[in-house]
Formats: sequence, structure tokens, C-alpha cells
Amino acid sequence: MLTEILLLVSGLAILLIGGDLLVRGAVGLAAAMRIPALIISLTIVAFGTSAPELVVTVQAVTSGNDGIALGNIIGSNIANVLLVLGLPAIIYPVTTHVLGLRRHAVVMLIATAAFCAAAYLPPGHINTPIGAGLFAGIIAYVIYMWVRALRSPEREPVIDEVEEYIAEDKISLKTIFFVIAGLIGLPIGAHLLVTNGSILASGLGVREELIGLTIVAFGTSLPELATVVAAAMHKKSDVAIGGIIGSNIFNIFAVGGAAGLAGTAVFDPASRSFDIPVMVFAAIVLAAFVFTRRDISRLSGALMVAIYVGFIYILAKTSGAF
Repeated sequence: MLTEILLLVSGLAILLIGGDLLVRGAVGLAAAMRIPALIISLTIVAFGTSAPELVVTVQAVTSGNDGIALGNIIGSNIANVLLVLGLPAIIYPVTTHVLGLRRHAVVMLIATAAFCAAAYLPPGHINTPIGAGLFAGIIAYVIYMWVRALRSPEREPVIDEVEEYIAEDKISLKTIFFVIAGLIGLPIGAHLLVTNGSILASGLGVREELIGLTIVAFGTSLPELATVVAAAMHKKSDVAIGGIIGSNIFNIFAVGGAAGLAGTAVFDPASRSFDIPVMVFAAIVLAAFVFTRRDISRLSGALMVAIYVGFIYILAKTSGAF
């Protein structure tokens, strides 16, 4: 059991490092080829930062570990809101007074509704047609942001800053190394994570979704958590909320779509009765803050973190982990 845990953690570390290297290398190549920063941000950075979740999900679906695949999507969206926004809000309130944020919150709710439709309506799983429909959603969303950004001088709140990934403006051996290392590291990390996560679930006698909802989801949300905590410590938490909304949209449309295109991912009854309702609750809470333009205060942040801890506790308790 200890070996599987160590290999799972190692896989997660390789996955996160590989994803970061791939984004940095790809952005470096694009910048060296004089591709505009807007296009880089809307495509390479946006898709690249979701690469760990995407690769894990595809690996899980193709290996028959649907629970880890869907648990990763659901758990990441829950962690992004309740933990990644809640914890930094305790340090410094997270403001929702960001121009243009409401329209992206609407897209997040639409994506969440589409995911729920796939879960609760026949046939009750994500197959190729449904996956194609979800993936079409992310393509439409990126095109929408592209058109908006070209027509309007205001900065889109969910677009990542490209500058932080660019180390130099010419193709170098380091840039090429980053790309190769990322392309090699991502599938290796995903394989270690999915394989040992499945073995660990079997050994503990719990459903695979528990691994996807907790260890995998929390691990793949760590980069966002570190970024938002750092922003909160510098009292610049306004940059956080747009990125979280964008991440949740990509998780459903891009990662969920890729799951269907890679195979068939079947929803577990326990996910329908508990996990997905919590994800919907988290999305509604975040949208409520955005639509009412109320800051996420320290008290609200503490409540969100408490709810997340309670969610994990109930998961572990009902799954028989202890």
C-alpha cells in the first residue's frame, strides 16, 4: 500500500512539473515565432494549464478507470471554488469587482448545466457524441473570448498573463527541452497516478471516485492554489477569481469533452447523489458572489473551506475509508 501511495504522489509531481514545462516551452516557441500574445494566451496557455487534468482523464477513461476520470473533473471544480478561493479569502478578501466577469460566470453555469445533463439524462454517461458536444463548447468559448478581446480594449478576466511564461524571445535548447520534457512527463505522470490510484482504491475497498475527488483533484488544483494564495498575500486577489472561473469552464468543456472523445465515462450513482450536487452548489455560490458583486470576505472564505473539509470527511466516511 505504501508503495502505491509513493508512486501516486510521484506521478502527481511528475504530472504537475511536466504540465508547467510544456506550457513554458510551447509559449516560448510561439513567442519566438512572433505569434501574438492574445492568441498564445487563449490557446496554448489556456489549454496547456489544463493539460494535467486532461491527460489524467484521457488515461483514466482509456484504461477503464471512469471513477478517477469523472472524479477528477468534479473534484477539481469543487476544490477550485471552496478551497482555492476560500483559503486565500481568509488571508485577504477576494474581490469580484472585475470588469466582464459576469458573462464568464454565465458560461460556467451553462457548462455546469451541460455536465449535469450528461449525468442525469439518458444514457447517463459521457460518450463520443456528448464528448464532441462538450468539446465544441470550449472551442466556441475560446472563439468568443478571442472576438471579444480583439473588439474591446478591456482585458478579459479569465485570460492568463503570457509574460510569466516567456523566458526569452528566441528558440533555444532550453525551450525545446521544456516541450520534450513536458510531452514525456505528462503521460508518465498520468499513468502512475491513474494506475496506482486504482490499486489504492481497490486496496482500501472504496470507489475510484474517492481517489479522483480527493488526491487527484486536490493535486491538480495545487498550482492554482499557490497562485491565488500568493496573490492574496500581495493583496492582488482580484486576478484570482477570473482564472478559477476559466479553469472550471475548461475542466467541463475541454477535459469532459476529451473524456467522451477518448471513450465512454459512466457516472457512478454516488456521484449523482452527492458529488455533482456539491459541484453545482459550489458553482452557484461563486456565481452569486459575481452577480451580486460581493467580495468573498474572510468569514465567507472560512465557511467555504469548512464546507470543503466537511465534503472530504463525508466522502471518506461514506466510502468506508475509516
